Amino acid sequence: MLWSMIKIIVFVAIVAGLTFGSIYLLESEGGVMVTVAGVEYSLGPFHTALALIALVAAVWLGIKLLGLLVAVLKFLNGDETAISRYFDRNREKRGYQALSDSMMALASGEGRTAMEKARKAEKMLQQPQLTNLIVAQAAEMSGDTKKAEETYKKLLTDEGTRFVGVRGLMKQKLDAGKTDVALKLAETAFALKPRHEEVQDTLLRLQTETKDWKGARGTLNAKLRHGALPRDVHRRRDAVLALSEAKDVLDENASIETREQAIEANRLSPDLIPAAVMASQGYVEKGKARNATRLLKKAWDAQPHPDLAAAFAEIAPDETPEARIKRFKGLVKNTATHSESKMLMAELFIAAEDFPEARRALGGLEESDPTQRALTIMAAIERGEGSSDAVVKGYLAKALSAPRGPQWVCDNCHAIHADWAPTCDNCHSFDTLAWVAPPETETQSVTGAAMLPLIIGALEDNSDEGDEMPEDAEVVEADVVTLVEDSDDASNTRKSA
Repeated sequence: MLWSMIKIIVFVAIVAGLTFGSIYLLESEGGVMVTVAGVEYSLGPFHTALALIALVAAVWLGIKLLGLLVAVLKFLNGDETAISRYFDRNREKRGYQALSDSMMALASGEGRTAMEKARKAEKMLQQPQLTNLIVAQAAEMSGDTKKAEETYKKLLTDEGTRFVGVRGLMKQKLDAGKTDVALKLAETAFALKPRHEEVQDTLLRLQTETKDWKGARGTLNAKLRHGALPRDVHRRRDAVLALSEAKDVLDENASIETREQAIEANRLSPDLIPAAVMASQGYVEKGKARNATRLLKKAWDAQPHPDLAAAFAEIAPDETPEARIKRFKGLVKNTATHSESKMLMAELFIAAEDFPEARRALGGLEESDPTQRALTIMAAIERGEGSSDAVVKGYLAKALSAPRGPQWVCDNCHAIHADWAPTCDNCHSFDTLAWVAPPETETQSVTGAAMLPLIIGALEDNSDEGDEMPEDAEVVEADVVTLVEDSDDASNTRKSA
């Protein structure tokens, strides 16, 4: 709006200036005397200005006619393209202007306008390599996928535009959900331009989705070689791919290859928990308990995890509870203040029926970090020390509304996974699962599990007085007893482990 007003003001100013200039010239005295062939011509100021304008126009027209005359003379002299070049220059100028307009329309989101301008530019310039890409992108923007695909296929015929055509078709197939075709196109695009970072990422993602771990490792090495990936990130992701290869081999019951792949993955990234577990199992099968112990301690120092504890227990499955406690103290020595270490040692003391030591090992975790597991452990300790059922059930009831603690959570979409996987099942992103506590989004109801400790306390008081328990209260009591039995079963399972 402001620009339109400025243009109007400028136009009015120009008209006013010309008007006042003309009036001034008409009212001015004097003039110019021109003598031609003995005849004198006297021109006033206004007529002199008009004569100068006419002279400039005549000179410009004379130059154009002279250019045309030169082109005709060259044509008569045998140069058949001289006249065509003379007219082509103007067409070329208009063609590049149309090309510029199509690019501006494309950038502005006007797909159909961009297609029209691009077709006009193609007719005038006769250079499809300049206009086909704009036509294809404009067709995509306007929703004409068929036209876009046809244009991308035209780009395949030219060596200089082949990569652009392959990349455009690849993106179309991805949008259509045809990942198998998109994978082949991505491989072709990668072969044409292995340094192209977008193609590298797309190919790597498709290879991991189709579980082509060997091909994905080759693509990952190419990213490192061309400087598109830091060396530490490459080492971690290469370990993930090596572990994925090992899992596939495990499914095929090829234990020797499984051990080799798992050990390689653990060597590449010692903090990768599934790799450490599989590598330790391989060492245990080969009778190398010392090697398994060393790598599990290294992984535990980097990230304490229940799977590492289970693998550490498998090194000596027949040891006594006292011997197991002594051996596990060496595992948690450097991470004694970590929640996982506290809960692990508390569970081991419970298995040895040393409940006071289990309470000391837990270290008040049921208050500072009240997760379901910590509260269940505390309930087992209270039960082992002979506390009343109300106290035990109170801890179990709290566990119903407590957070579960760390889980395998995707850094990208925050989806929770029961087991570790190289790619997220929800967003299909690669190497994004981390062992962390998920964000708490659920709100607790005052009539739900959060109120169970108060309800149980009331039931206990009523039972001491000898009053009959209401029917609804009996249902709550039955549910909590079930929780206690489940807790006992879980404790027995840990003992057997």
